Amino acid sequence: MEHADLDALLDRAALNAPSDELMMRRLKKRRLALRDEISRLEQALSPDEPA
Repeated sequence: MEHADLDALLDRAALNAPSDELMMRRLKKRRLALRDEISRLEQALSPDEPA
């Protein structure tokens, strides 16, 4: 949910010019970190070989 919230926030911020570039970079970095964490959790939950 936090990843989706960040997506929405980034979309809204991109529409409002001028935007704060530092804030945008931080939000994008956080979104990427969340996406990586989600991928790691999905890999941990799914088995490597079919049962």
